[in-house]
Amino acid sequence: MNRLLTIAIAAALAAGSASVLAKGNADSGKAKAAQVCAACHGPEGNKPTGPDFPVLAGQYPDYIKKALSDYKSGKRSNPIMKGFAATLSAQEMDDLAAWFSSQPSDLVTHR
Repeated sequence: MNRLLTIAIAAALAAGSASVLAKGNADSGKAKAAQVCAACHGPEGNKPTGPDFPVLAGQYPDYIKKALSDYKSGKRSNPIMKGFAATLSAQEMDDLAAWFSSQPSDLVTHR
């Protein structure tokens, strides 16, 4: 019985991805990203326009949400990001996190 349970848990974990953990709506996040984020990070967050802009695709959703929250509160300092984040609701942050975390990225190793 324990072996079967272990196999079931391992299969569930292997099938999971960061986007499954995201609370937001990826489609809404895609629309918002096209309006705000794509200019610097690329449409899917995978092609930043400069070396000082991070890749967002494939990031963990909680990391994206925390970064946006920290820009909004001032815990992280970047005038451009503070301005963008200041306009975002908690739901919009969740939506952006769901969108970017669901995008394929070179940030992760696929087996």
